[in-house]
Parts: sequence; structure tokens; C-alpha cells
Amino acid sequence: MERAQHSIRRSAAPGSLAALALASALPLLCAVCPAQAPNPTSAANPFFGSVTAQPASDELMRLSLDDAIALGLKNNLGLKEAENGEKALQGQKNEALQNFLPTITLQGDLGVHQQNLVAMGFGPDALAEFSKLIKFPTSFSAITRDDVADGQIRYGQMLFSGPVIAGWKAAGAAERVAHFQKMSARGEVVQQVATAYLHAIAAMSEVDNAKAQEAADEKLLHDAHEAHLAGVAAKLDELRARVQLQAQQQARLAAQNAYEKDLILLKREIGIDPGQRVALSDQAPYSDLAAQTLDELRALAYRSRQDYQTLQNQAVEMKAIHAAYRSQRLPSLSFGGYYGVSQVSGVGSHGNFAAVGTLTLPVFHEAKLRGDAEAAQAQMEAVRAQLDDLHGKIDFQVRSALLDVTAANKLVQVARSSVDLAARALSDESDRVSAGVDDNLPLVTAQAALASAESNLVESLYQYNLAKLALARAAGVIETQYRAYLGR
Repeated sequence: MERAQHSIRRSAAPGSLAALALASALPLLCAVCPAQAPNPTSAANPFFGSVTAQPASDELMRLSLDDAIALGLKNNLGLKEAENGEKALQGQKNEALQNFLPTITLQGDLGVHQQNLVAMGFGPDALAEFSKLIKFPTSFSAITRDDVADGQIRYGQMLFSGPVIAGWKAAGAAERVAHFQKMSARGEVVQQVATAYLHAIAAMSEVDNAKAQEAADEKLLHDAHEAHLAGVAAKLDELRARVQLQAQQQARLAAQNAYEKDLILLKREIGIDPGQRVALSDQAPYSDLAAQTLDELRALAYRSRQDYQTLQNQAVEMKAIHAAYRSQRLPSLSFGGYYGVSQVSGVGSHGNFAAVGTLTLPVFHEAKLRGDAEAAQAQMEAVRAQLDDLHGKIDFQVRSALLDVTAANKLVQVARSSVDLAARALSDESDRVSAGVDDNLPLVTAQAALASAESNLVESLYQYNLAKLALARAAGVIETQYRAYLGR
């Protein structure tokens, strides 16, 4: 993931005046370069988009991580597409169900019929021949007109069909596939939104650190200026402090810009209007993860991973489709019939009905039957191969995620120690400058070292939390247990 690979960096001020002058332009350049890279879009990945729930308001929205994830599960575009896919499969399953249910239709007709008896072969000569046998009226019209009313009720039902039975099983498996795909999409939303929120928190911490460093640089400039006015410090010290302050101001502006862009991306993923003012209410969480063995995590992943369950049900679906094609050689039995009543020119007539049982037995359709069965067999074997591959892939992902969590936790501990050491070094150097032992060049260097250590700590916490989220995703429990993994 691009955001997960992105590192938050701060420029550390070097020791010489020339280097400081050059470094004053670097934060601005660093702020411009990321802006040229394309932001992730919903066209490439629907999970970067959302359905906007409501327009922006003037009120400040305080947003916690839980709130952001809840909004993502409600509005995220990728999840909406997965939910619509599940609904479509449910509709197809209902269509398959109809093959087992009777079909009953009611039909009624009312019309006027006019016949030309001459056109039907009943001309004068034919009538004369009939009059020898049957006495006809002396006046007989060759054009007749009848008012006909007709009503029928029809019934049909499939009693036995191998393809229909197998198709119903395939439809049920396909519906379960869609369900687990939706659940997998929910896990993806939780990971995406949590990553965006944690990245924004890290960016906000960078802004706070930059502001604190800027305040320290302002004090350093003030002290250097006063010392120069008092004649106890060179003009170079004041100039060096001023360059450092301007570089830090640029770093603060760059950090603020990065934070605002991270908020926009977060709002895009959870359905908040980009113009809505948002304040993140949570801080970067940190806690040691409860000890879990590799075997426990793998067993949990095989039980809980939605993509694994998706492939398992796809295998069931392909097996049912293969059985449907093979069962086309079996006979099928259906029943149908109707009952109707007709009335001609107001004169009632006896009802009519039909009851028909149909037995269909394929005699020779071998080429198509074999082709369908072989194609379904190939698809079934392909899904089984994917399932075997995913079994090994889950083991690899769990192992890798567990190693990343362990390594990231150690990096956090080292980063914390580095911050403590840099803070002590800065305190000692401040005492030396105050005592007139050193000029402010070592002090500027110590401040830069502390700023770098604080930035590394922010980055380490961010990477550690990402590693724990990745482990929860690898185990298939990110939606239900992300709070426990993050230590909230």
C-alpha cells in the first residue's frame, strides 16, 4: 500500500552556515515533490472512494478512529460494490429456486370472431349436398359472427432434473462466495480507513513537533540576538539561528500541508464532504501485542480468513456446476396442464382440460455434454489449485506479519531511547551555551538531532501500528479485533 510505504521525514539542520542556507530550501522542496505524485483514486481502487453521506456544515466534527471506521463501513465505495454483488447473487439464487416451484398462470380472453363460411369451403354447392342429409334453413348467411369468452388456468412443475438440482447447489455456493467477498471487503475497509487515520495522526504529530521546534528556534534566535547586542556573541550566531528558524518554518508549513492532504484522503474514504472541518480526537496508540504463537495465528487465519472461505465455497460451486453438466445425461420429468372454460355467443360450454407428464431422455448429444463437463472440470481444478496456493500464502503472510510486528516494536523502543538521549544532549548543550563555553552551532545541531529523533519515533509508531493491523488482517480478525491489536 502506497500510504503504508510512505515515510514521514523531517530535515535535520547541518552544522555549517552554508549547509543551513542550503537546507532552508529543502523542506519546501520536500513539500512540493509529494504533491506531484498522483493521489490514489477510486478509478484504480474503489476503496479510495465513497458515497458522500451529507453536505459539509459549519460545525467542527470530532472524529475518533472508531467513528472513522464506522463511517467507512457505511459509505465506502468498495464495500458498496461488494454489497451490491451479494444482492445480485441473492437474486440469482431466487431465480434458481423458481425451477423447483410450480408455475401457475391465469389467462382470460374476450373477443369477437367473424367467419366467412364460403372462404372456409362451405359454398352453395357444399350446402346443397349437406341439405340432402340435414335440413338447413331456407335462408342461410355465409358470414357468421360470434362473441367468445375464454378462461384458462395453467400449471407446470419440474419434478426431477439433475441439472436443476445441481444448479441450485451452485447458486447457494455462489451466494456464500458473495457473502465472504463482502466480509473480506469489510476487512479491507477497516484496514484502509485505519491506515489513513493513523497516517493522519502521524502527520498531525509531525505538525506538533514542527511547531514545538519552531518555538525553540524562535527562543534561540531571541537569545542569540540579545547576546549579540550585549557584545558576548558574534553576528554569525544570530545569522545561524535566523536561518535555522526559517528552515523550521518551512518544515512546519510542509508538515501542515501534508496533514491537510491526509485529512482529505481520509474524508474521501469514509464519505465525509471534503469541505467539512474535522479534528482527530485519538492519539497514536501504542501497546505491546499479546503474545501469540505462530501455530495459534495460523489456525485462527484458516478459520477466519474470508478469502480462504471464499475459495472454499468457489470450489463447492465449481463442483456443483460440474455435476450439473454431467447430470445432463439423466432423464428429466416434468408435469403440466390446464383447465379452461369457453363461452360462445352467451351459450355455455363444457370445460376443457389437459394433464401432461413429460419424460425427457437425451439420446445423443455427446460432444456438447463432454465439452461442458471437461470445461467445468478444468475450472474446478483451477479453483482447487488456487485454494492450495492460498493455504501456503496464508502461512507466509502470517509469518511475515509476525516478524514485522516484532521488528517494528523493537524499532519503537530504539526510537524512544533515541529521543531521550537527544533530549539529554540538547539539555547539556543548552547549559554549555548558557555558560558561555560553546557558541550556538552545537546547540543548533542538538536541536536538529532531537527533531530527527522525534520524527523517527512518530514514523516508528506509525509503522508498528500498521504492522499490527497487517497481522490482524492476515489472521482474518481485523474487523472484530482491531482495537485489541492496536491496544485501544
